[in-house]
Amino acid sequence: MNETVLIVNDSATMRKVVSRTLKLAGVEFDTVLEANDGIETLSILRAHKVAFIMCDINMPRMTGLQMVQQIKIEGLAVGVPIVMGTTESGESQVRQAILSGARGYIRKPFSIEHIVNTVKPLLRE
Repeated sequence: MNETVLIVNDSATMRKVVSRTLKLAGVEFDTVLEANDGIETLSILRAHKVAFIMCDINMPRMTGLQMVQQIKIEGLAVGVPIVMGTTESGESQVRQAILSGARGYIRKPFSIEHIVNTVKPLLRE
């Protein structure tokens, strides 16, 4: 099994935190790809097949919401679960992202328990 996760966040530190939290929650992948924003994400998805995307909502150049909408338009990552990370103030954007194709969200700061309860069920589908 060669599955890849894509972690999208404009903070390199947060990408590492997300990666580590996924591992601590028992969500392991063979490969972890990282993107700084939605534009980098689209480029990665055009070149790589991924099994899961964990994405921040608020990013420069292209927000998480815009990214999810563009993924849908281009038919990239069809059927791949996308989970958005958000602050409470971003919940209206999360609703829009869900309508555009995201499969769930985790409110920041998130814990191992949040990952287990939100992400793991999506990966078993």
